[in-house]
Amino acid sequence: QVPLQESGGGLVQSGGSLRLSCEVSGFTLDHFAIGWFRRAPESEREGVSCINTGNGGPYYVDSVRGRFTISSDNAKNAFYLQMNSLKPEDTAVYYCAALDLNLWGKLPMTDCSWIGDYWGHGTQVSVSA
Repeated sequence: QVPLQESGGGLVQSGGSLRLSCEVSGFTLDHFAIGWFRRAPESEREGVSCINTGNGGPYYVDSVRGRFTISSDNAKNAFYLQMNSLKPEDTAVYYCAALDLNLWGKLPMTDCSWIGDYWGHGTQVSVSA
């Protein structure tokens, strides 16, 4: 059973929208930091958006702020990334991740500079010009 499973990626034209989902199995999201990361070809992995429970509101990297929205649904044990006004530079493999705060305690950072305990296998997002 894969702990995290992404879905919702695909090919979309510039300006379009996609909604990524991350379904969680084997544990509940209570006391977990959650996040979305991406890796574009020949680039380093980038933290796109995360919720570091207890550290204020959601974090967004500058390049997606105002266009992307992270959310979670504890009843469904899933979290999401709504991506609007997509640009070709958003093309990447997107990964969801979760970090167990029962192990790590309150995170010192407010951004996504953490390495998750659980990772999905990734979903491809491609944006054409």
